[in-house]
Amino acid sequence: MRANQGGPRVKVDISKSSSFKLPTHCLSLARGEDNQFYAACFDGGIYALPQIRWGKPSKLAEHRNYASGVNWSRANRELISSGYDGHLLWINPDKKKTTREIKAHEFWSWQSTISPNGKFIASSTGQYLCGGYKYEPAQEKEPSIRVYEVLTGREAHHFPHIPPVESVAFSNDGKFLAAGNLMGEVRIWNLETEKETARIQTGNFTGWGVIKGHYFTGGIFSLAFSPDDSEILLAGMGSTRDPAAGNGKQLWERWKWRDGSVERTGSANDSEIGQGLMETLAIHPGGKIFAMAGRLFKGQWNTAIFDLATGSLLAATDTKMRVSKAVWNEDGTRLYLGGSSGQPKEMKDIEKTDWGKVKVLKVSVS
Repeated sequence: MRANQGGPRVKVDISKSSSFKLPTHCLSLARGEDNQFYAACFDGGIYALPQIRWGKPSKLAEHRNYASGVNWSRANRELISSGYDGHLLWINPDKKKTTREIKAHEFWSWQSTISPNGKFIASSTGQYLCGGYKYEPAQEKEPSIRVYEVLTGREAHHFPHIPPVESVAFSNDGKFLAAGNLMGEVRIWNLETEKETARIQTGNFTGWGVIKGHYFTGGIFSLAFSPDDSEILLAGMGSTRDPAAGNGKQLWERWKWRDGSVERTGSANDSEIGQGLMETLAIHPGGKIFAMAGRLFKGQWNTAIFDLATGSLLAATDTKMRVSKAVWNEDGTRLYLGGSSGQPKEMKDIEKTDWGKVKVLKVSVS
């Protein structure tokens, strides 16, 4: 663990609090009422985390493939999950009952997210198929983003993009939706008019494979709007020539997008980062800092906290696990990290469980 030595205005300290085991890798986390957390895992399961550290997770529902997302809707006090089966499930966690199931995509759901008011669920999809001799992605075969009403299950919107679309996020006022893809393109739509209002294009998150494979790799793995919605954060991995290595730099960028003006306003400082795929962003409830986490290839950390205004690294730690999702608790004193460590490497061990993990970090901000 290390902190920025440049005299930041915000002081952050990180320490380990607790951890929970899950059957397989955790791709997504959600916080429900009373700081109850839920997880979506590789085995397709949707789980409620125990409230005590020695407890066991409780299985609530199951997808027919990887469960890629889980979201809490305060509008109807249910979970909505997404999976590589292309389906969305509405789940009553108290009754452990699936109350609605919708086939959202022909291909899998890369990521899903709930609107701030809990009334809409958005999901992104898209398969990387060769669209030309330069191996550029082919055009979509179905809408890359679909938005559904939580209360009725009715489709409210759908939007076009270039697949695969790996990330999706609502603005904090709930009026806009953003989605990022493999090629580093982020499109932002106005949900009231259904018109595209901004398009960000950055080549810094996309690599061209030369070693062990010739194809595009990387993309925008996570998006988060700033508290006032004037800017948007992007996270992923810097360009690499070896798709199998995951050795691009740990990367975030900040862009303004309002009023027809698109401009990069900040990015990770090369002196403060290492190498590895960054999979998740989480802005602190206080609105002054944000967390970024993922997988460490080379360097000193895989989970870090940055000053939202200056972009300075405030604190960081190597959690010794791959992190796919970071979520703050309600008051911002704990950072929940979903992922895994010790994934089985041999086929004979593939049925072994309990390599999924949720690690909780205690975070002090002053």
